[in-house]
Amino acid sequence: MKRLATAPLALALLALAACGSQDGNSSAPIGKVEGKAAPAGTTWAQQVVATPEGGIRMGNPDAPIKIIEFASNTCPHCAHFSEESKDVLERDYVNTGKVSFEFRNFVMNPLDISMAMLARCTGPEAFFPLTHQFFANQQAIIEKLQSAGEDAYKNAMSAAPDQRFQRMAEAAGLIEFAMERGVPEAKARQCLADPKTAETLAANVERDTAQYSITGTPSFIMNGSKLDNVSTWPQLVEQLKNAGA
Repeated sequence: MKRLATAPLALALLALAACGSQDGNSSAPIGKVEGKAAPAGTTWAQQVVATPEGGIRMGNPDAPIKIIEFASNTCPHCAHFSEESKDVLERDYVNTGKVSFEFRNFVMNPLDISMAMLARCTGPEAFFPLTHQFFANQQAIIEKLQSAGEDAYKNAMSAAPDQRFQRMAEAAGLIEFAMERGVPEAKARQCLADPKTAETLAANVERDTAQYSITGTPSFIMNGSKLDNVSTWPQLVEQLKNAGA
């Protein structure tokens, strides 16, 4: 498989080339779809599972509207989407049983991979809260890594595969960040020491890019079809409403 390049830090964190907003489009409404109640004592947003394709999905597995988001943890536009959407998406769409929402990490650089590995570390239930926290603190995390300097980045990337992402996470303060949010240090380091997870994340990006022609993040798939020119929460809401949500 294609390996990550050991690029200079400034280039490795420059996700903007594949992270941008686009003008929205719209489609004709098709009428309302039907949802269904979640299992007793739960909400659909609490029903979170890993998918065979490597994503994490919340919601009714039989929802008539199935959304996939491809996003990078180091993409500013993805962070903005997370901030705008996270509460209303769960409350007004996922919990109706009409919409399921799957997140797939579209990793672009080693810092991105480190955050994705930690978000997945303690199981699907913790994935969305940790991912939202990474987005909310994105700029501070990037600045922390930058302040560690070029040598810290190079040392991480030149380390053995089972040490590389631990060192990257140390330089960016990610291990302490995850510990403050309930991930034990030993567990965090164990997850970061698994190079197969990193390779799988990178391979998934290659597969999904080929399948869906993903050119930027965030990008969205609805019921198997890419939503062209949709990269913001208001644009996705328009598509959801037109689909009957």
